[in-house]
Formats: sequence, C-alpha cells, structure tokens
Amino acid sequence: MRKTDIRAADIPLALVLLTRLPLPHLSAETFKRQSAAAWAFPLAGVTVALPATIAASLALMLGLPPLVAAGLALAVQILLTGAMHEDGLADTADGLWGGFEPERRLEIMKDSQIGTYGVLALILGLGLRWVAMAALLETAGPWPLLALAMLSRAAMPVLMYALPHARADGLSRSVGRPRALPVLLGGVLALGLALPFIALSQLLAVAVIMALVTAGLGALSRAKIGGQTGDILGATQQLCELTGLLVLLAL
Repeated sequence: MRKTDIRAADIPLALVLLTRLPLPHLSAETFKRQSAAAWAFPLAGVTVALPATIAASLALMLGLPPLVAAGLALAVQILLTGAMHEDGLADTADGLWGGFEPERRLEIMKDSQIGTYGVLALILGLGLRWVAMAALLETAGPWPLLALAMLSRAAMPVLMYALPHARADGLSRSVGRPRALPVLLGGVLALGLALPFIALSQLLAVAVIMALVTAGLGALSRAKIGGQTGDILGATQQLCELTGLLVLLAL
C-alpha cells in the first residue's frame, strides 16, 4: 500500500529525483515513497533556484549586464539539475512530432540521439528563457526566479496524477502515480512560498497560465502517446517556467 502521509524524508527524496546535488544515501524504504514525495517538488525547485538567484544577484552587483546575469543563473540551474528538464523538453519535441504512431513516438523519446525538433525546442526554449530572464532581472530583480522555480515544479505532479503512464518502464513509471493529497499540498506549498517574491495579482495570473499550459501539454500527451513519461514532466517544467517569465514581463 502506498504511503500518503507527509514525512521530512520526502524532501531529500525529491532532491534525489529532480537534482544532481550530492546527497546522503537514502534507504530502500524511503525510495518506496517516491510518488508520495511529490509534494516536495517545489522545495527541490527553490533549492536549485536559490544558488542561481544568488549568482544573478552577484553579477548585477558587480555591474554585469542583465543578459550575462541571466546566463549565469541558467548555467547554475542546468548544472544543479543535470539538464534533465531540458533533456525532457527536447525528447518530448522529437517524440510527439517525430512519429505517426504512439509506439514509434515513445521509441523516439527513449532514443539518446536528438533530432531536429529537439534541437529547435532547446534553442527556442533556452533562448527565450535567457532573454526573458534578462528582461525580468532588469525590471524586477532576481527574486521572482524562486517563485517560478517552485510553481513550475508543482505542475509536474499534476500530470503524474492526471495521466496514466505511457510506457511500462522509465523514470516516471518507477516513481509511480501520486495520490491527490501530495499533489494538492505541493500546489498550495508553491503558491504560499511564492507569494513573498511576486505580488498576489501576478501570482494568480502566473498560476492560471501555468495551469493552462499543463492542461494543454497533458491533453496533447494523452492524444499522442496515451499518457505521460518523465520527458513529458520535464517539458512541463520548462514550458511552465518560460510562460511564467513571459507573464511576469507582460504584467
């Protein structure tokens, strides 16, 4: 039976799942709670975003241009996550648009080689995040990055809960399908912790747009491959972070 109670051990477990930070060895019993630890995904996000935010702040204090500060922030995030979310975005683009049957799409997504759609998704995704982040640093400072990191990772468990697994193996399958409580708690936690960093009206707008992006990608994934995979979850984080940046700039 899956555990749905909340435990402190869920936090390092979420860090193991979503980062490449050097962490102590976790017990086998703890790893049985992977789906229950989904509530802590936003905390993994802030753990990654805080060093990136500090790097951007120091760059701005030294008089470096916002574009350079944004590049440093992105580099820190990519280093700490092992680029797993970017990899998910590229594989999702290749798979969903590179095949005509669900089985072939899943095969493409699992292939370690990257195709044209994946390359373009990485270029556009990273480029837009870089430019938008630079503009946000110039107008609002670096601290909203913490809010976006938490909110974008709170979107991932939503698809884990809402969609079946598209394949019989892979990271998402090994983590499992969370119940409603961890998913809901993760969303509430992300919203509450994000509020000090962006205004309430902006937070609500970002949350609504991220929800629409998550729902749209979920519907596309269900139609194309019958469910979700780890790559789909990574793409969800990337697209939510990007749209969050754009919404903050628009406001």
